[in-house]
Amino acid sequence: MKKPLTGSALKWIAILTMLIDHVGACLIEVFAMNAYGTSPLAGRLTGEQIMAWYDFDIYLRLIGRVAFPIFCFLLVEGAVHTRNIGKYMIRLTLFALLSEIPFDLAFHNMPFFAGSQNVYLTLALGLLAVWILKGFRGQVWRLPLGLLPAFAAWLLQTDYGAVGVLVIVLMYLLRKQPWLRAVACVIVLVTFNSLEWPTAFSFLLIALYNGERGQQPKYFFYGFYPVHLMVLWVIGRFCLVYV
Repeated sequence: MKKPLTGSALKWIAILTMLIDHVGACLIEVFAMNAYGTSPLAGRLTGEQIMAWYDFDIYLRLIGRVAFPIFCFLLVEGAVHTRNIGKYMIRLTLFALLSEIPFDLAFHNMPFFAGSQNVYLTLALGLLAVWILKGFRGQVWRLPLGLLPAFAAWLLQTDYGAVGVLVIVLMYLLRKQPWLRAVACVIVLVTFNSLEWPTAFSFLLIALYNGERGQQPKYFFYGFYPVHLMVLWVIGRFCLVYV
């Protein structure tokens, strides 16, 4: 029996769960709960109301844990099958730059925040790691060199950081051993953060991948990330205050 999910279907699932996650991280944490002390709603909510928002936020963030491993899996699939990994790297890096201000606005309500960088940069560094591993196949220094981008992610404080790059490396190295890949990645993610346990569901979905790319409006998927972050920021900054 043919597996039901194409790469496009997986990407839509990842985008939807990411959006749910970011509703919690942006609208609830930054604006309703005033997590960074920058919300125009500051002082308007009681402690009881904030706790109610917190409980709702936890559910949204747990659903959102499904997204990242799927994006990592699709990144590795793209890296393995692309004819030009350099162009792929340029696209990711470009969208990392385009997404930084929307990311800082959505998650910190300020246009520049040096303490964290968006997930596109994590994915770009993960792709660089895969590129190194492919290029130095059979060389003794292959793995140490391949892990250098993880150090860069830690240094730059990207979303998911070194752990995110390590997950991409594991997905590449264990791509022909899917169950070992799933177990290894979930262990790494849960060790990083115990709330990452729903990532196990990501690998159940990945197991349904049929190897087909499917219909993909490529630049829509690339552009969705910065655009939805800007929309969430506008809602939180200028709309929630009137609710």
